[in-house]
Amino acid sequence: MATQTFALADVLSVTTEKLLSRRHMDGIYEILNFMTGQNLFTHQLPDACDKAKPALLQQHPHLADVMPPDGLDKHDLMAWLVEAERVHGETIEVTPLSDWEHRDPIEDLCDKVGPEKVWVMPVPPQA
Repeated sequence: MATQTFALADVLSVTTEKLLSRRHMDGIYEILNFMTGQNLFTHQLPDACDKAKPALLQQHPHLADVMPPDGLDKHDLMAWLVEAERVHGETIEVTPLSDWEHRDPIEDLCDKVGPEKVWVMPVPPQA
């Protein structure tokens, strides 16, 4: 199974459930899309995180106790992240999920909120 290198901050954003990625949501989408093998929609991110977090901690058990203290302001949180990168490295290899079941994003949304709340509009093909 092929691996890919990700910023530690992106990985910690999944394992700590705190947005630490310097690329903000782009970092979250990139790692979760890689791990699931799917181009996820926003409403699918929580389920993907629920699957990815234990997998990442199984791949890298040394990250299980890497958690920023509560109550840090932005400056102190960035200082904590820099120290975590010094200790654990700035990047880390990630393996995709082996048990992710591909889900159609529209069907998935219908299942979550009810089909009466989802309107699918036909889009003409681009020339």
